[in-house]
Amino acid sequence: MGGVEDDEPASKRMKLSSEELIHLSNGSTVKESIVGSSRDLMARPLQSDGGEEVVGSKGVIKKVEFVRIIAKALYSLGYRRSGAHLEEESGIALHSSIINVFMRQVLEGDWDESVATLHNIGLTDEMTIKSASFLILEQKFFEFLDEEKVMDALKTLRTEISPLCINHSRVRELSLSIVSPSHCFTVRSPKQDTSRARSRTKLLEELQKLLPPTVMIPERRLEHLVEQALGLQRDACMFHNSLDEDISLFADHQCARDQIPSYALQVRFYFGNQIL
Repeated sequence: MGGVEDDEPASKRMKLSSEELIHLSNGSTVKESIVGSSRDLMARPLQSDGGEEVVGSKGVIKKVEFVRIIAKALYSLGYRRSGAHLEEESGIALHSSIINVFMRQVLEGDWDESVATLHNIGLTDEMTIKSASFLILEQKFFEFLDEEKVMDALKTLRTEISPLCINHSRVRELSLSIVSPSHCFTVRSPKQDTSRARSRTKLLEELQKLLPPTVMIPERRLEHLVEQALGLQRDACMFHNSLDEDISLFADHQCARDQIPSYALQVRFYFGNQIL
């Protein structure tokens, strides 16, 4: 499904865990992350009786996917230690080791290495690989311009970005950035921040949208599933007559029949122009 399986034992995984990478994306340094206590957390292998384990009464929820989505939600909510403990206790990693490497390379600005890793992830769609490479190299291009390394930016454009043969209008805009440096700010995407750390984090978010969800789980996936379930319950409610904020996660939504007007409070009879 677009990603490679990670069969490496926990002791051989990369130094940076998913928790540490999330911490990095919030602006911390590599050194700060490695010093953290979560570096000693080791994910134990998942025990299975054969086939994919499932949870729930219907037997349609894959346990590995379920745990990964919960871990992703914990990290997104800022509960980094809880997310790391969930990975450790379940033996299910949020990301494979190669994805952890890829994310770290992007956040650290190792552009050539990140493009090489991208090709080794196991993606089958060539356009996805090209589009992701384009975003990475575009970030490399802009950072060269920020450092006033115009010749390096030009080389990146000519030898790395242009040969991808995609997004030709965008390539022309990047060329204008070299000819007219003041044009650089108008060419930058609204999602590209002038702060390098934030810009790289946003780049990672854009890459996440391109890559298959089995490789990198989309942001707010658990929230989306819950909102979708609540919406379906509301639409299926025959006597729905309540506000959305009154819907609770603790019970299936069902408006009672007595919430709908069902009997007359007053009866008026008209005789000509008079009310009796």
